[in-house]
Amino acid sequence: TCSTTYYCTENLLSPHLIKRSITMQGTYEMPVKGGMEKKSSHGSNTSLHLLHEGEGLNYRMKTVDKDGGKKPISLWHDVTLVHVDPATKKPTPYLNFVCEIPKFSRKKYEIATDEIGNPIKQDEKKGVLREFKKGDIFFNYGCLPRTWEDPTHIHPDADGTCGDNDPVDVCDIGLKVVKPGDVRPVKVLGVLCMIDEGETDWKVVAIDAEDKWAPFLNDINDVEEQLPGTLDAIREWFRTYKIPDGKPPNTFGLDEKFMDKSYTLEIIKECNHAWKELITGEKERKITHMDEGVQKMVRKLSKSNLLSLAMDDAEDDAPTF
Repeated sequence: TCSTTYYCTENLLSPHLIKRSITMQGTYEMPVKGGMEKKSSHGSNTSLHLLHEGEGLNYRMKTVDKDGGKKPISLWHDVTLVHVDPATKKPTPYLNFVCEIPKFSRKKYEIATDEIGNPIKQDEKKGVLREFKKGDIFFNYGCLPRTWEDPTHIHPDADGTCGDNDPVDVCDIGLKVVKPGDVRPVKVLGVLCMIDEGETDWKVVAIDAEDKWAPFLNDINDVEEQLPGTLDAIREWFRTYKIPDGKPPNTFGLDEKFMDKSYTLEIIKECNHAWKELITGEKERKITHMDEGVQKMVRKLSKSNLLSLAMDDAEDDAPTF
């Protein structure tokens, strides 16, 4: 049910390419005059406010505008991939990280990708709220907005598996405990290719741009040199965290290696391209020849988010970073 596609990518954050990259397909678009974000885009957390509604299985953490807006803001679609300086309204060399699960906690919060507005909820299975039975996670865990791991696409390095149908996951190794729903600028350092129950599940390693270690960490090798053992610990966490649930250990592609920043940015750009195909409906139109189960999965995700985007800002053909 998968198809293999190859995308030509560039280094998203190279200084000499940044102005060009932010106007590419699916990226933040800055008007020629004024340097302001589009109305439906949020380049940082300064204008965001979290609302807590319900409890238990019905608990939802919703995001709205701080200035009293009532329309829901999607942390998946309305936050830009490239972080935007709230003072200058210009893009920075960092990406936005949406935190779902704070470090030193175990409740499995996640963005509800198939709900309008994409609130954060606690995952559940058969009516039971989920937690990591392995124990507390030791890094901030969340995702990159405006990315999507396409369940119809096989990456050539992913051992023949398709994407997991979610935004790209991020492990923030900074010292700060980030709250669920917060959006932080991060430096991308590398990526691990996890194979989770037959699906590709990329794990980006990043550090908060304001962390005391950030000036010393610029690529994945710096993590091993400056913070030895951190990468091994991340890999072993993901290898074993499902074993207490009675499942086998997860496996990894690329000989279990953490790939460098350059490779990681190519993965991110590929998943940004896939996100745009999803929310414009283009992906649904492309897979009419595929298995009905795959079509139904993509159709459900695509329709719920197209409706959400239409409600949020009808004057935009499609949101851009």
